[in-house]
Amino acid sequence: MSRESDTGDHPPDPLDLLEGARAARTAPAASEAAILAALHLAPDDLAVRMGAYKFYFYNARLAEALPHAAWTIAHAAHALALPEDWRQVEPGSAAFDTLEEGPRLFLQSLLAWGYCKARLGDLTEGIEAMERVAALDPHDRFGAARLADVVRRQGHDEEEG
Repeated sequence: MSRESDTGDHPPDPLDLLEGARAARTAPAASEAAILAALHLAPDDLAVRMGAYKFYFYNARLAEALPHAAWTIAHAAHALALPEDWRQVEPGSAAFDTLEEGPRLFLQSLLAWGYCKARLGDLTEGIEAMERVAALDPHDRFGAARLADVVRRQGHDEEEG
């Protein structure tokens, strides 16, 4: 799946380097080395950042996943001409009621960032981010309102008290 050969004077393709991260569960050290190499080569590549986020998130390394989610929020906000501060984004700021790639990326990234923040102990900011996603997404397609509620209750069902 190489986009371009890495022979000769051409630098390796960051997505080719990410191929080495596919074995994250069976070879985490090699996978992380591939992620770090891709990040070094292309720190501003969305696919590389998403790969890094997923690697760290699925390996329960949330503190290391967090900056990649934050980068993706900023990337999506810039592409949509949204305010830099996600707290200032309003429902009409983008087509959040659709499944268009840009708004979807912003919402999913903000939800991921909020979840990581909450799991790392910053419940206030984490829940605030999840609630912002719920407020922006009128259909709550990503379950942000429910997730914020679960985090607020710290995983306990309402009946359990």
